[in-house]
Amino acid sequence: MTDSKYFTTTKKGEIFELKAELNSDKKEKKKEAVKKVIASMTVGKDVSALFPDVVNCMQTDNLELKKLVYLYLMNYAKSQPDMAIMAVNTFVKDCEDPNPLIRALAVRTMGCIRVDKITEYLCEPLRKCLKDEDPYVRKTAAVCVAKLHDINAQLVEDQGFLDTLKDLISDSNPMVVANAVAALSEIAESHPSSNLLDLNPQSINKLLTALNECTEWGQIFILDCLANYMPKDDREAQSICERVTPRLSHANSAVVLSAVKVLMKFMEMLSKDLDYYGTLLKKLAPPLVTLLSAEPELQYVALRNINLIVQKRPEILKHEMKVFFVKYNDPIYVKLEKLDIMIRLASQANIAQVLAELKEYATEVDVDFVRKAVRAIGRCAIKVEQSAERCVSTLLDLIQTKVNYVVQEAIVVIKDIFRKYPNKYESVIATLCENLDSLDEPEARAAMIWIVGEYAERIDNADELLESFLEGFHDESTQVQLQLLTAIVKLFLKKPTETQELVQQVLSLATQDSDNPDLRDRGYIYWRLLSTDPVAAKEVVLAEKPLISEETDLIEPTLLDELICYIGTLASVYHKPPSAFVEGGRGVVHKSLPPRTASSESTESPETAPAGAASGDQPDVIPAQGDLLGDLLNLDLGPPVSGPPLAASSVQMGAVDLLGGGLDSLIGDTNFGAPPAAVTAAAAAPARLGAPISSGLSDLFDLTSGVGTLSGSYVAPKAVWLPAMKAKGLEISGTFTRQVGSISMDLQLTNKALQVMTDFAIQFNRNSFGLAPAAPLQVHAPLSPNQTVELSLPLSTVGSVMKMEPLNNLQVAVKNNIDVFYFSTLYPLHVLFVEDGKMDRQMFLATWKDIPNENEAQFQIRDCPLNTEAASNKLQSSNIFTVAKRNVEGQDMLYQSLKLTNGIWVLAELRIQPGNPSFTLSLKCRAPEVSQHVYQAYETILKN
Repeated sequence: MTDSKYFTTTKKGEIFELKAELNSDKKEKKKEAVKKVIASMTVGKDVSALFPDVVNCMQTDNLELKKLVYLYLMNYAKSQPDMAIMAVNTFVKDCEDPNPLIRALAVRTMGCIRVDKITEYLCEPLRKCLKDEDPYVRKTAAVCVAKLHDINAQLVEDQGFLDTLKDLISDSNPMVVANAVAALSEIAESHPSSNLLDLNPQSINKLLTALNECTEWGQIFILDCLANYMPKDDREAQSICERVTPRLSHANSAVVLSAVKVLMKFMEMLSKDLDYYGTLLKKLAPPLVTLLSAEPELQYVALRNINLIVQKRPEILKHEMKVFFVKYNDPIYVKLEKLDIMIRLASQANIAQVLAELKEYATEVDVDFVRKAVRAIGRCAIKVEQSAERCVSTLLDLIQTKVNYVVQEAIVVIKDIFRKYPNKYESVIATLCENLDSLDEPEARAAMIWIVGEYAERIDNADELLESFLEGFHDESTQVQLQLLTAIVKLFLKKPTETQELVQQVLSLATQDSDNPDLRDRGYIYWRLLSTDPVAAKEVVLAEKPLISEETDLIEPTLLDELICYIGTLASVYHKPPSAFVEGGRGVVHKSLPPRTASSESTESPETAPAGAASGDQPDVIPAQGDLLGDLLNLDLGPPVSGPPLAASSVQMGAVDLLGGGLDSLIGDTNFGAPPAAVTAAAAAPARLGAPISSGLSDLFDLTSGVGTLSGSYVAPKAVWLPAMKAKGLEISGTFTRQVGSISMDLQLTNKALQVMTDFAIQFNRNSFGLAPAAPLQVHAPLSPNQTVELSLPLSTVGSVMKMEPLNNLQVAVKNNIDVFYFSTLYPLHVLFVEDGKMDRQMFLATWKDIPNENEAQFQIRDCPLNTEAASNKLQSSNIFTVAKRNVEGQDMLYQSLKLTNGIWVLAELRIQPGNPSFTLSLKCRAPEVSQHVYQAYETILKN
């Protein structure tokens, strides 16, 4: 009879009977009683009252009975910790039993009893079992260490179990090796900072040897451990790949995926020219294809992983398109994944069969699948240019079916095709317009409206079509409302005479009747643009659109690299890094692929600070310059704020501020039929007017002439930056000065117009060193015709940073009551040399050696009549400090240092031959692009 009889009893007063049976002298009766107890425990009855009686049954030679008692113990030890201590003696005894199965059973159970009081008694038996002669006991003990570490990490470290575990990696038995690796990986996962799995070529060799003889789960642990190893060179990577490749033919799909993970990771280190690289690519395809013949759930996991692999290395599966064709009985989740991979693998070679398949899918009954298939046709058109025509005609055939959801999806993808191939397929617009009435999904309506607005000049009744959408404006989704607003503004700019009422209607609907901030803001921007400068409006709204890229849904490269390191785990199914879905205290380590060997020249980043730089602060990284037209149109010319960086925008110079409350609202009362006053966030011009700079104490230092400035830093004479003819009569001259650690822009404003100028304000575009006004531009009184005013504008270096071309380019916007004017000027770099730029000798020597030789630049300064002493003094007054001086073969060598406001150090060697007016200057800097400008500063300072 089977053991099921133990689960059928429903007697009352059972506990007392069981108690009596457990204390019986007959072994058989005892065993029966323990089975009944375990059965009751399994169905959820509380039999904890029998704890002492069951524990007494531990003293037995019968292995079956022992297992049952241990099972009971594991379940109830937590609720009865004091009683559980009674069992400790038996455990200790069992750990020395001649039967290895009993020794392993004892140590396994001890690891599962999560009671603090018992753990300290565990240590001795566990230590013995870790060194047991029988491999079965050793492999069980290895896992027990991980369990014990989870309960009391400190105890495990103090007792030296981790070192014993590391020794087990060199064990002769492959299963012991696998369990030791599994235990160490588990412990390392909960303590990411500890370097437990400190792998080296020797230990890797042992793991690879054990790999061939392990069970399948042992192989997975070892492969996962190999994936975390970083080979020292491509030869080692290749050797590991060769020994892992046989795992690709394993029957267990988890082993296959773990092997794929190791190979994908180490392929990064192999050169693509190697014959072996090509062989490996060929070997990776068959196992991945085989995974697709498993049951649907496994297929789905395999497909999600293949999706990542195809994005990283499409060449692996480029000839295997057919296995991704959908079968009629595939579940929907498998169908959608296969479709995704088909598009990723689509190329000119296979596009014909892909399109034939997709057209077939578009007539299926499953709505979600049909939608995705129609989208796929559009994505193929965008990806493979030669197929675009065929795709468009396929989409038109599908529109003719008049199946509502097919038509809507087709319109959405045709919009994208128009974006990719402008002026090519517009002949189909008429067919699209016939289906206007059937569109009820927001995305399709928005796409259709975009098409009508974009090609309004080719559609005779474009205004009627858009007007029909406008009737239910407030019932539309935000996406449709935004598209409709833009489309009608485009239509107005193309046909201004017929559509004036329409545009006014949509602008008032968007701005006055809508409570959606996005819609309102876009409405106000269009309103301002149209009311102040229709030409600028045309340039902005009807600007050339960038072509859309073929793969908009690709995973971002760094994330893809991280996910490749997690192939075969949940992360590869979710397509999210573990940190996005793993909660709790376990640290998640970010993994990344090894660097390619081909590009491993160790160039030092120009941004790293010199070794042990005086203040230890890293210089700011200068971001790359976006586009040189700059963001001057986005600037709000109120008093300068050292706040967050200004939003970037690239619009034509000389146009008007788009975002109200900026330039035009400062201009004053001039009303351009702008939107209601309640909305213009007018920033009032600075009211606090200071005294002119040329009065009082300032005269002592005469801040504009450069004579007698405190630090004696060289000041260039003023130059005309903005001629009057370009600025409606306003002429601006200026120069830059540095004194006592502060930088100023000394300006001279001259009014050569016939009207008075007031309300001056100034703003800088983002620049390489973050220069920005530190105070408002204060002009004491209105500037009358033919009047000149001189003033000094203090500057800070905490503004937004963007790398400019050339590096010292500064783009400026100045506004007054007449207009806004733009100019750019070059500031001399020496105004950015700070006062604490003197490095001590040891530091200078160490830094000079540390900066790579390729960062050294050499220049000649000609026609300089100064002697060494005079040159050194002159440079020091501009914060270029001489660190050391020596004479070599009659040449004076000055070793100098300077530091820029953003923390970048520049080291110099100036060679002066007495009597020779040519000096040789060698500069070393971690940001070599600065050197040319530092040389110009040297030349300017020494020659003036």
